[in-house]
Amino acid sequence: MDAKATWKHGLSFEGWATSGFTVNLGAAPEVGGENDGFRPMELLLVGLAGCTAMDVISILEKKRQQVTGFEVRAHAERANEHPKVFTEITLEYIVTGHNIDPEAVKRAVELSENKYCSAQAMLGKTANIQHKITILEG
Repeated sequence: MDAKATWKHGLSFEGWATSGFTVNLGAAPEVGGENDGFRPMELLLVGLAGCTAMDVISILEKKRQQVTGFEVRAHAERANEHPKVFTEITLEYIVTGHNIDPEAVKRAVELSENKYCSAQAMLGKTANIQHKITILEG
């Protein structure tokens, strides 16, 4: 896997990865940016949400759960001092479906946390990661 950030101007960059996709990277105006792209730390949080979401939905499908909607929300707190790493992260798994088994969801989240999600394994080295599960009928 390879990635690069190519400078456009100021604090504006274009991110690229082996998959061929690109993403705009930017910074807030208060630090000299133009508010024209994702902040790098935001991308780490999106990556974490996506990593665990892919694990959990895959496991729930194997468990033949009737999922009609699924979302992982991630909220992070950062250290006050540089390098301002994530210190607390809450992942909320919102599963919508028909007759969803709460134990199946709990187990899928545990497997993602403890076995499959590499982003969670890495970020868990600096941050306390909490999990919340919400199941909705529909």
